[in-house]
Amino acid sequence: MIDSTGAVSASRGGTSDGISTEPGSGVGTVTNDWPLVSTLKFGSLPTAVACARAHTRSVLAEWGLRHLVDDAVTLTSELITNALRISWTLPDSPPVILRLLANEQQLLIEAWDQCIERIDLTPQANSDIEHGRGLLVVAALANRWGVGRMGSQFKFVWCELLIRNG
Repeated sequence: MIDSTGAVSASRGGTSDGISTEPGSGVGTVTNDWPLVSTLKFGSLPTAVACARAHTRSVLAEWGLRHLVDDAVTLTSELITNALRISWTLPDSPPVILRLLANEQQLLIEAWDQCIERIDLTPQANSDIEHGRGLLVVAALANRWGVGRMGSQFKFVWCELLIRNG
């Protein structure tokens, strides 16, 4: 949960993070019934990606999902990198948000940004381009992934990993 000072916590129970999804909204499969939720806001700085990876690694270890760490860290890196690149194009480079949600069946990883005009998330398979292949990685590692909007201010890209006891 992010409080008014920007402090962050991981929680058990419903999503009370101030960026909750509407019940049955279809964000991946997000409802308000997630027993494990962690939300962290990052300033639009180059160091945010490494911090997001470390946060994901720590939270999944705490949640007993160590067998998902490698894929989850890679997915987090790709999603937060994309969110940051978009944020850097906006006035004042607003922060980006990482949200992790888990239940007994799946882990969702969400990256939130404030660029709602440009939602072109077509994976780029051209090997000659320097950037843009991250969503190919997401598509390869995730069970499924997608994009959504929350109100008039936020866009989020999400992906799902299935939880198989490892």
